Amino acid sequence: MTIAPPALSVFETLESEVRSYCRGWPAVFDRAQGSRLYDEDGHGYLDFFAGAGSLNYGHNNPVLKRALIDYIERDGITHGLDMATAAKRAFLESFQNIVLRPRDLPYKVMFPGPTGTNAVESALKLARKVKGRESVVSFTNAFHGMSLGSLAVTGNAFKRAGAGIPLVHGTPMPFDNYFDGTVPDFIWFERLLEDQGSGLNKPAAVIVETVQGEGGINVARAEWLRALQALCERQDMLLIVDDIQMGCGRTGGFFSFEEAGITPDIVTLSKSISGYGLPMSLCLFKPELDIWEPGEHNGTFRGNNPAFVTAAAALDTYWADGQMEKQTLARGEQVERALAAIAAESGDPGVDFRGRGLVWGLEFTDTSRASRICARAFELGLLLETSGPQSEVVKLLPALTVTPEELDEGLSVLARAVRETGASA
Repeated sequence: MTIAPPALSVFETLESEVRSYCRGWPAVFDRAQGSRLYDEDGHGYLDFFAGAGSLNYGHNNPVLKRALIDYIERDGITHGLDMATAAKRAFLESFQNIVLRPRDLPYKVMFPGPTGTNAVESALKLARKVKGRESVVSFTNAFHGMSLGSLAVTGNAFKRAGAGIPLVHGTPMPFDNYFDGTVPDFIWFERLLEDQGSGLNKPAAVIVETVQGEGGINVARAEWLRALQALCERQDMLLIVDDIQMGCGRTGGFFSFEEAGITPDIVTLSKSISGYGLPMSLCLFKPELDIWEPGEHNGTFRGNNPAFVTAAAALDTYWADGQMEKQTLARGEQVERALAAIAAESGDPGVDFRGRGLVWGLEFTDTSRASRICARAFELGLLLETSGPQSEVVKLLPALTVTPEELDEGLSVLARAVRETGASA
């Protein structure tokens, strides 16, 4: 008698091979609250992934959930394109009064579409339209999105190869400390700009992440960012800061560039701007750059009104009194102390850890170790992902609302996973 093999799950039989995170976390998740997810068998997992940075306020945050339920129950507008709605007005007023005015930021607000790459595409288009030039400079190990324009300014070779066509009009330059401090900042970049024989087309803009998330938690120094802004001003280039993952409080301040004291010409936001994991993105730019013609850049789902509702509730709840920044910086110090201890006992003299606020990376000289650590952490009930061009960095991205006790719990699991996946493991 022949016994038929067990049926494969619908995820394996029907879903595309492109799926990724589910391969490292082989569970079927069913519900979540705060910093915890639960699979359909009831097993709990502490979440140090936070929806790739989309859930800065945790899963199903009760304040945001209440605002969303109330809005849906009263039949509030769901799909609004770029029509004026009460929900959009409430968000814009909160964003202006709580975020922009206290920081003396003059930005106009554009709703370019629901995802981060939509915001980046609109920023690149606007920069080229304003300056009348095509080239945009990006940095080594950058990640800006998966659509073609965003991929052209992304560094990762694997992701770029997925485009299937040449990616043009982007020029990479060394990110901060790319040469381990042996080369003065921007000496190559500025020499190319000033040399008529360099072959570098005059760029319209420079796009940068202040902390490269997917690139390996590479943290740009404040002085490097200030020098970059000064270079852009001297050379008549616009400065675009991609704050899609590092904005909305991830590094402490609402914007990650606040610490450097710079004012970018254009800023992109997404991920946690809705607060609840609902698709939403913004492109912010100085008023003099607002030369769009009506409808010149649009998108069907740029008016996701439920996201406006939760976004306004997040701002009103967490950013009106200035406490969130202080809490995030305190939690970051807690993580830094723990990572220093883990590094000291890791058995790897080349281990490195780095970060700001509540984004941290732990890098090992054995580039395969980070993946083994994340796999073991999952077995122990902790969700972690890797980052870096070779997935060599363990990336910590807990919710900003994580408690000190939850942080200690997760960091203890991480320490155990590091011990159990050493060179002799």
